[in-house]
Amino acid sequence: MTTDRTTPDPATTGRATTGPAVTGVTTTTRTKLTVLVAAVLALAAVATAAVLHASARADRRDQARPGGPAVTTGQVGLKPGGHRLVFRNMAWGPHRDELATTPANAPAGPRRASATGLKCLRFYAASGTGICLQAVHGALSDTYRATLLDAGLHEKAHYPVPGIPSRARVSPSGRYAAWTAFVGGDSYAGTNFSTRAAILDTSTGRLTPTLETYRIVKDGHPYRAADVNFWGVTFAADDRHFYATLATHGKTYLVRGDLRTRTVTTLHGNVECPSLSPDGTRIAYKKRVDGLPADAPWHLYVLDLATMRETALAESRSVDDQAVWSDDRHLTYALPGDYGADLYTVPADGSGAPRRLLTAGVSPAYL
Repeated sequence: MTTDRTTPDPATTGRATTGPAVTGVTTTTRTKLTVLVAAVLALAAVATAAVLHASARADRRDQARPGGPAVTTGQVGLKPGGHRLVFRNMAWGPHRDELATTPANAPAGPRRASATGLKCLRFYAASGTGICLQAVHGALSDTYRATLLDAGLHEKAHYPVPGIPSRARVSPSGRYAAWTAFVGGDSYAGTNFSTRAAILDTSTGRLTPTLETYRIVKDGHPYRAADVNFWGVTFAADDRHFYATLATHGKTYLVRGDLRTRTVTTLHGNVECPSLSPDGTRIAYKKRVDGLPADAPWHLYVLDLATMRETALAESRSVDDQAVWSDDRHLTYALPGDYGADLYTVPADGSGAPRRLLTAGVSPAYL
């Protein structure tokens, strides 16, 4: 007689087995844990390398380079007078991105950076009031804000900016400030972007977060569309009117805005980043020109507001900037350079030729 030595069925005996199936599960779990630990260690190594690389890059940014503009530390203020130029310094060294100043009649000379160390991505000032668009660096991502400054560069207030800062302006009296940010996309060259233009009454603190709340009159008729974008505000001297770019259905327009009626009215087509002359009679702007590269499609023009006659300026390079009037006859604007950007000037009547004002600078304001 033989004895049946088959393995008992745990379902009938109620006893568990310790066979290969359990061993396989344990091995699989250990393998997964090993892979997970390795992945975590790899990610940690990548993160550490990125931090070290960023730190090294920051150290390089803080080191002045031979042949670059001379920068010293001193007082930088926004009080009118003295015909000074205040701008964002782009020279490599400890004062990069800080506000700096030079005499307007000798802009290529030594520059003085603010002792406060104030840094701005975009900047503008008039009549002792400044607006500084800043990045606020967080652990995971950056946020942005608009900081209102007094004549001594002290913060008076700050306001959230919903995206990457692009343009900044202050009205001639200092009563109003405006800024534009990208809230989708990061370049004006294409069509896949969205902007938000805000206007602040600096005397009351009342903020209009977006000009999209204004009533639009296009070609003499009320107009509404879901794709409306505004950017590039520039103020008139009457503390009531302003000009800006309106974009809709793939086209851009110069609009004249009224702060009291909260209305904008189209005036002229194919206008971007307008800048009103000190005498209030002309608008400088960048215009898309057929035949230019898709990523550099603009040419500088000046529009006479009385006759609507356009004048092409002598700058042949594509200018992606909101030009600044240094006086009634000349414009200042930024072009890419070895330090990130340089400032150039050109006559506003189409004559002459462009020339470089200073290296390593952007966002100029003439005081």
